[in-house]
Amino acid sequence: MSPTINVGSSAEFSKILSSSTIVVTDFYADWCGPCKAISPVFESLSTKYAKPNRITFTKVNVDNQQAISQQYGVRAMPTFLIFRSGTVIQTIQGADKNALTAGITNAIKLAGPTQPTFSSAGRTLGGTSSHTSLSRPTDYKKFFDVIIMFFGIYFISLFSLDAYKGAMESPFNVNMQVGNAGSGTRRGTSGLNQGERRSGAAVKVGKKLGTISDLGGD
Repeated sequence: MSPTINVGSSAEFSKILSSSTIVVTDFYADWCGPCKAISPVFESLSTKYAKPNRITFTKVNVDNQQAISQQYGVRAMPTFLIFRSGTVIQTIQGADKNALTAGITNAIKLAGPTQPTFSSAGRTLGGTSSHTSLSRPTDYKKFFDVIIMFFGIYFISLFSLDAYKGAMESPFNVNMQVGNAGSGTRRGTSGLNQGERRSGAAVKVGKKLGTISDLGGD
């Protein structure tokens, strides 16, 4: 479907001029031979360059819209008027294909570049939002590591005769993982001290209860 607008009234034409940056208008008549000859060229340029509210191509039938024709002083057909912001910037008379193409090409440049539809930085790949989503698995990993360490120490100490010692010697104890050599020395010393205390306790108990020979002596 052609983007060219067939103007139906002066009010419609005024609205188009006020809403579009560039307007190219073909003033023609149905009985005009040159108008029919240049019409395919005009339609081709319209299909190629028309942009909503920026570049608009229109056709005005001089017999049906005499008020518009008189307003812009059109007396020969075809006549092409190029408007910018509602003001005529170029007039092309006759079915001159080269002049029409050059005039429209120059007018297109005056409309300015097309603005991008999306320009927000937040929608750019690799932005802040993507970085945040990628960092979440690391946080979850730390959380599960803490849970595993907690239950590991808990169950080892639960089934150990010496709960404190079992927890201290657990492979889940982060302090034991940091300094293995020093911890081994402390464990040996601790075991020795405990052995000495137990031996001492046994001696003391033996002295208190005495022996069978001692009972016989009494």
